[in-house]
Amino acid sequence: MDSIERITEEIRADEENRAFEEAGQRPLFSAPRESRVLIVGQAPGREAMEKGVFWDDRSGDRLRDFMGVDRDVFYNSGKLAIVPMDFYFTGKGKSGDLPPRKGFADKWHPRILALCPEVRLTILIGTYAQAHYLGDRRKRTLTETVRNYREYLPELFPIVHPSPRNQLWMKRNPWFEQEVLNELRDCVKVALG
Repeated sequence: MDSIERITEEIRADEENRAFEEAGQRPLFSAPRESRVLIVGQAPGREAMEKGVFWDDRSGDRLRDFMGVDRDVFYNSGKLAIVPMDFYFTGKGKSGDLPPRKGFADKWHPRILALCPEVRLTILIGTYAQAHYLGDRRKRTLTETVRNYREYLPELFPIVHPSPRNQLWMKRNPWFEQEVLNELRDCVKVALG
């Protein structure tokens, strides 16, 4: 029978992850059995991998604000699962971090999420998570997908990445703060129960 510990060991032993493991990286995700909210983002950044703590930066501060939860609930309640599209820092690209590896989520997410039967809400952060979980249901652009978030409720909630680099996007799309974030906070509150 699967357990988080067993799956983690299999991830670490997987040949596809050898270079990351040899570089000192360890798979970074969290999936407590009693999780009620699942957060799916791109992949841990360099800083997260070095600290061994996800979302412990300005983007994480904004994400917690988006969700209406404090650090204690986020890290210590046991009610939030954080399962990104890749569990390793894949490197830097020209305009940010490299994308998660193809097939990684297909391989590991189903087994991990099967161990989190109480998840009521999945927050999909950014294009990669939305493409994977929404498939053909997502819109032509990330902005259109986020604007039409109600189509995916009550199980799925697509949002833009909370990076401070997205300030311009936020200014161009005031409806996100005025409407979407209030509903996200309400959905998180209900899911956490």
